[in-house]
Amino acid sequence: MLNALEVFTTVTVGVMVGVEFCVAFFVNPILAGLPGDTGLRGRSHGARLLGAVMPFWYIGSLVLAAIWAVAGRHRPGAGLVVIAAGLLVLSVVLSVLLLVPVNDRVKTWNAEGLPADWKEQLNHWDRFHYARVAVIIAAFALLVTALV
Repeated sequence: MLNALEVFTTVTVGVMVGVEFCVAFFVNPILAGLPGDTGLRGRSHGARLLGAVMPFWYIGSLVLAAIWAVAGRHRPGAGLVVIAAGLLVLSVVLSVLLLVPVNDRVKTWNAEGLPADWKEQLNHWDRFHYARVAVIIAAFALLVTALV
């Protein structure tokens, strides 16, 4: 049963990493290159869609890693799982404190009612998102290493 938990946790975190990496390095740059307000509308829609899903994914990944850390505390690699869970806690804290407030504003934007500093706000979100992606990649790498 623990083996299934280890694999399920690793896959769950890995897919989350893939989605967040794709947003950071592909989706947002593609949207930024679109003409007019098309990219902004795309980011606003993405903020609504991913903003609804990602809290469950982040918290779920953290809970799975915590269960793995407790259930596998006597197995090799347990320390790596604990550190990975700590990094997932950090990713949740980064999200709540730095990313969610901007995301909550972006999801309400439209071309007619943009704040004057909208580009700065998007750049702010992007910078913190890169940091969050680095944190969850590190957590994923630790979970994979704990498996082997």
